[in-house]
Amino acid sequence: MIDLDDERALRAADPSSMLGAVAALPADVRDAYANGRAVAGLPVLEDVTAVVVCGMGGSAVAGDVLRVSFRERLGVPVDVNRSPLLPAFAGPHTLVLVSSYSGATAETTAAFDEAVERGCRILAVTSGGPLADACSARGLATVLVPGGFQPRAALGHLTFAALGALEAGGLLPRLDGDVDEVVRELETLAAELGPSVSTASNPAKRLAAWFGDRVPVIWGADGVPAVAAMRWKTQLNENGKVPAFAASMSELDHNEVVGWTAPFGERFAVVGLRDQAEPAGIGPRFPLSADVVRRAGGAYDEVHARGRSTLARLLSLVLIGDFTSCYVGLRRGVDPTPVVAIDGLKAALAERA
Repeated sequence: MIDLDDERALRAADPSSMLGAVAALPADVRDAYANGRAVAGLPVLEDVTAVVVCGMGGSAVAGDVLRVSFRERLGVPVDVNRSPLLPAFAGPHTLVLVSSYSGATAETTAAFDEAVERGCRILAVTSGGPLADACSARGLATVLVPGGFQPRAALGHLTFAALGALEAGGLLPRLDGDVDEVVRELETLAAELGPSVSTASNPAKRLAAWFGDRVPVIWGADGVPAVAAMRWKTQLNENGKVPAFAASMSELDHNEVVGWTAPFGERFAVVGLRDQAEPAGIGPRFPLSADVVRRAGGAYDEVHARGRSTLARLLSLVLIGDFTSCYVGLRRGVDPTPVVAIDGLKAALAERA
């Protein structure tokens, strides 16, 4: 077990510097937004009737951010498509935003091929690979983001490159003020959560130690916190190398709470992600649902979003979770970067193809 306040030990256990990649999120956001705004050859977007964001894993999170952050400011529906099949409605008046960090994600490239066949309007965000080649050959708009990251660590690049491009195309309003706030909030948070900050003053380290050997469960109110909760879950899986689960409030009060019975709760620790803009009536549910967890033997704690804009509040929750997930793994001496199970699954699938 590594002492989270031993900075030298933390860095030795993190040879690929996932902590550094996490801490770089504010710079990634700033650079990616400028990158997206500068994209050339965008399709006409003024008469688009729907947006479909195609992606898998970390590359799909850009769609979740777009959907939840702009549903009150965007006049068309957004569908996040984690599938090789496009929805039936996708056609010539649909913008298909293809997000694949590697440019080789099988499900995403299959959806791209179908979008081309249907005559959809296409915008790709990728670091290269077959997707970039296919877009170049067809003259389709592509935002190229920097390579060399784990896809989950490219969240800032993929998300804000897409947002910048959609702004440039007139589908989104000017976002420079929101982006400036996101960068300021994330810079402050990164300074508070870094490896040189002691557990006593570091919320991410404290949470990692608090989880201990219990299975993390992340709750978030529908909207911003629910998207952040799923990001926490996947980061705890990939960086922390632990099982983790996520649920949204108040949906979980219609099913999950029934499962919180003794003695099973002793195996779990629940974090509630809270947001000052939670829907009316949601707030009182958290303490009441937390009481159910505690009666089952589980532990409960909360993390609150920071910032004014929807984007800032969402990204603040994301960054706290990203740091926490790294410390969960590093506490056990586990390198956060490799994803051996995913690599093994891909190799096995390739052998059967």
